Amino acid sequence: MDVRAQLSMVFHLDKCIGCHTCSLACNNLWTSREGTEYMWWNNVETKPGTGYPTLWEDQGKYQGGWMLKGNSLTPRVGRRLGLLTNIFYNPYLPSLDDYYEPWTYQYQHLFNAPLGEDQPTAKPLSQITGRYLDIEAGPNWDDDLSGSSVYARNDVNLAELTPLERESLFRLEQMVFFYIPRICNHCLNPACLAVCPSGAIYKRGEDGIVLVSQEKCRGWRFCVSGCPYKKTYYNWKTGKAEKCILCYPRLETGQAPACFHTCVGRIRYLGVILYDAERIEATAKVPDNDLVAAQLGLILDPGDAAVVAAARRNGIGDDWIAAAQRSPVYKFVKEWGLALPLHAEFRTLPMLFYVPPLLPVIASMRDGSYDLAEAEFFGRVESARVPLKYMARLFSAGNTETIKRVIRKLLAVRVYQRAKAVGDIAEERVAAMMAEADCTAEQAEQIARLTSVPRFDDRFAIPPYHREETIEQIEQLMRHKGHVGFDFNLPLERGL
Repeated sequence: MDVRAQLSMVFHLDKCIGCHTCSLACNNLWTSREGTEYMWWNNVETKPGTGYPTLWEDQGKYQGGWMLKGNSLTPRVGRRLGLLTNIFYNPYLPSLDDYYEPWTYQYQHLFNAPLGEDQPTAKPLSQITGRYLDIEAGPNWDDDLSGSSVYARNDVNLAELTPLERESLFRLEQMVFFYIPRICNHCLNPACLAVCPSGAIYKRGEDGIVLVSQEKCRGWRFCVSGCPYKKTYYNWKTGKAEKCILCYPRLETGQAPACFHTCVGRIRYLGVILYDAERIEATAKVPDNDLVAAQLGLILDPGDAAVVAAARRNGIGDDWIAAAQRSPVYKFVKEWGLALPLHAEFRTLPMLFYVPPLLPVIASMRDGSYDLAEAEFFGRVESARVPLKYMARLFSAGNTETIKRVIRKLLAVRVYQRAKAVGDIAEERVAAMMAEADCTAEQAEQIARLTSVPRFDDRFAIPPYHREETIEQIEQLMRHKGHVGFDFNLPLERGL
């Protein structure tokens, strides 16, 4: 058992209001430079919808992630050696049109235009060419289904639905959508790292954050194709690849990442999980139907004595183990089984998990009011407006039983809390739903508390990094008698 520590995340989609405050916080902090105009390390998408860049989930178009052939796991876009022979031509690279050509407006024309009969306008100008631009797309072009006839109907996750099920999603009286915020998943099996010919991408040993070395990057952009989530971007000004760094400078000082800190809906949770690195390859080779369960099986119980002992042998400190034991991510993902990875079938083993939304039900009217006998206040799992097959395609690699189990527990917690607060649901009905969802009253209370009224420390269990100790140890080595530079024969202190 090779125990490693990973900073992991949970996004609770029932709480996301689609305000994009997280996107703006990230943009202001990290991507406000020239060359990063179309980079959205954090973006919020509407589902159904094609997302950003357009149709990023269609790996037939982009060839991202991994594919399983027999017992062999290979990157879809190709292995490094093969990529080197084709390094100047990559047909699977997203074009600028798949993102959007960033623009600004000719604001000075509003002040400097000569006197005329018409009000002057601020025409859009390309931030890349400086020429006038006819805007045809943007980062949130299908926000709130505003472009549903062109964008949302092309959502690749709708492919398995019947024509009637697809069309019902866009009928005005039954229309429904929800939001999915997306950042880099900091995967355990990152395809971007596997396909980088220059070896510029690496995964930090202390916290699992995936980064791009700006010194080693040669701008070949195979990482952009290799990432199935399209969360690696090319900076046209510097000629380097860039991506979400999970605000590690903030984490190292005990602060939550910018998008987490500013989230209006308080949907974001961050904490440490412990996992078994020896089983990564075997897990990534599991068939789609069992892939989510296998990935969750990688996550180890931080309260298990054998796991704790193995973690200490690998140099994981007691403070990090303690942070893993109080991690909200572990509770949502393993203890309660409510959070699932997005598109696990890409086989990158993402470390960002989502609590699926409880979708509106299809209720009926009787005598001018809702027929509660049919809707049962919050409805049945099977009567959600968005078919389970669609939700399973997103969050459980197509396994409808997995998504049904999660939504059933979310529904049971909501019914339990309503019965407790209002008292208008029969105890027998509550007990039946709780038993069906395998949820106890104590667990329902814990889930409701962490969902609705958590404190800051409940949502962000950030362990201390002790970077100052590492720096001090390096300085001590450098001051070693007669020592200039690094000497690998010198004894290293624990933790360096």
